[in-house]
Amino acid sequence: MMVQEIGQSVGRAFKQVGAAVILSSLSAWAIAQGAQVVGDMPGGPKVHQLNLIEPATAIARDQHWIHNFVMIICVVIFVAVFGVMFFSILNHRKSKGAKSASFHESTAVEIAWTVVPLLIVVGMALPATRMVVEQKDTSGADITVKATGQQWKWGYDYLKGEGEGISMYSTLTTPQEQIDNLAPKSQTYLTEVDEPLVVPVDKKVRVVLTANDVIHAFYVPALGIKQDAVPGFVRDTWFRAEKPGTYRGYCAELCGKNHAFMPIVVEVKSAEDYKAWVDERKKAMAALADDPTKEWQLAELTARGEKVYSGNCVACHQAGGTGVPGAFPALREDKVVLGPQEGQIKVLLNGQNQGMPSWKQLSDVEIASVITYTRNAWGNKAEDNIVQPSEVAAARK
Repeated sequence: MMVQEIGQSVGRAFKQVGAAVILSSLSAWAIAQGAQVVGDMPGGPKVHQLNLIEPATAIARDQHWIHNFVMIICVVIFVAVFGVMFFSILNHRKSKGAKSASFHESTAVEIAWTVVPLLIVVGMALPATRMVVEQKDTSGADITVKATGQQWKWGYDYLKGEGEGISMYSTLTTPQEQIDNLAPKSQTYLTEVDEPLVVPVDKKVRVVLTANDVIHAFYVPALGIKQDAVPGFVRDTWFRAEKPGTYRGYCAELCGKNHAFMPIVVEVKSAEDYKAWVDERKKAMAALADDPTKEWQLAELTARGEKVYSGNCVACHQAGGTGVPGAFPALREDKVVLGPQEGQIKVLLNGQNQGMPSWKQLSDVEIASVITYTRNAWGNKAEDNIVQPSEVAAARK
């Protein structure tokens, strides 16, 4: 009986091992098949890429050069130091009859290990200093764009140069189904946006950076730029793209739960294509321009407000107005939403605490419509259920 039980146990063990081997083989095959269908990301890293992303600006090329230069110095020092150490261990060991030298100090050695590191540091500092000075020189820009980081998107305002007056928000467009692993992921997974930053080729573009809520960071490795966007401060950086194309980056400062969903896409166009894009955007802006003195109907404002809410508020307050417990308040049955409209207008214009940024960059019509929408959605029945753009305009003064 004991022998039979042992045999059954051994048999079960072999079956389990066999199943594990089969499962691991299938997993390896699936991974291999998946690796075959993954292609190079347009404007991003390539499959099996080991080095830094291919540079598209002189600044990025300088960064690659200084990286390789310092790496070579580190390798040379490593080989020299450990070469001497291992040579000494092997050739001056006790088993070979080596006897240790007896001396107290050596002026030559003291001078050598002071002068040589000094020369190495100076040799690295000279080119690095030149590069840092160039990176900080934002003067003489052809185009100036303000990039405003907020949880979790980027706002772009063209302040100077061709395209002046254009404003837009850049939001992640990766479908939620891909994020939840319910659909195959695209080649640009989590690095695709609805509105890229569009600039012309071979023009100096100054990027002025700030933030509405927490610290963000504007990072596009192919362009050689990385600069923090700090609330209440203005920082700047610049680049000059040398060839048309799409270049991808991301927020490089941990800024909240959706930090991974805040990509940056820069689209570099030829001079002719950029001019055509500017003309098209300005025509579209003129067509969409609203008259803030118009008296809107409730149905018009709620329909417009739903679109504004979906594009700007849904990430924090959720589609059903339920908010995120412990992080963002629910708007359903909220005392501010159901209270006097002046209070809600003030919150949207000025922000509230650290979690709620100011939304004064939205137009009067957009603010009025989204307030009206929240005061009538999800079963809310506010006494002042409609807010006109003129009331928002008056509150700005």
